[in-house]
Amino acid sequence: MQNYQRSVRSRMLSVVALSAASLLALPGHEAVADDGKAPPGFVALASVDSSIIQEIRYATPHNFVGEPVDGYVQPMCILTRPAARALHRVQQKLLRTGHSLKVYDCYRPQRAVDHFVAWAEDLDDQAMKAEFYPDEDKKDLFTDGYIAERSGHSRGSTLDLTIVKLPAKATPPYVPGQPLVPCYAGQEERFPDNSIDMGTGYDCFDTLANTLDPRVTGAPHANRLKLKSAMAAAGFTNLPVEWWHYTLDDEPYPDTYFDFPIAASSLN
Repeated sequence: MQNYQRSVRSRMLSVVALSAASLLALPGHEAVADDGKAPPGFVALASVDSSIIQEIRYATPHNFVGEPVDGYVQPMCILTRPAARALHRVQQKLLRTGHSLKVYDCYRPQRAVDHFVAWAEDLDDQAMKAEFYPDEDKKDLFTDGYIAERSGHSRGSTLDLTIVKLPAKATPPYVPGQPLVPCYAGQEERFPDNSIDMGTGYDCFDTLANTLDPRVTGAPHANRLKLKSAMAAAGFTNLPVEWWHYTLDDEPYPDTYFDFPIAASSLN
């Protein structure tokens, strides 16, 4: 079962892109925009819906790398306008039930993905293993599909998110060096997060994070389905190996990977 899930993950995370004018062509016919500015149609999520909670993990040291990630100049969510508008529709429905969306990551520049790759190749750096990949050998992160050289996030219409019950509780800050708890531990044991219980923490490199893993039952299973149903109704598709990962079906840049930094100054 585990080998099958890893195979699925590897296939789902593979990306194929086409070269285009004004883009830097790379091996494998991939294309990465390299002008340092967002093209027309990218927006700050807060300008479309300021009620959606933002906890941009890669702008902090609380992530599997253990430090702020390259390209995250500001802790903000940037998306294509269609993705932001679709997310707003999800939020409007959730607010009526006393809940809110919370985004962990949105657009992700290629330089951040390159940072992940460099980190994964450094087998001596195991600082965050105890929380984010407790049962995964770091040398297998590529072959098991947890790290790849391209990410759908770089196309601008993919995001990582969860649901929070309102009023939202404050999430205590992560203090580098504090004891780490496995991401699949019980909600009361793992790192505090004001998310409703999804069965694992965010960015958990374990098959228990698969959206429909049969070992996840009860409230966490129902909560994953709640998120999946709400997002599907607005035109998003879940990546089955990560309960938090969604992509807009009709994304405007399906073949382009961008590298402008995450900052208000990057937006036109």
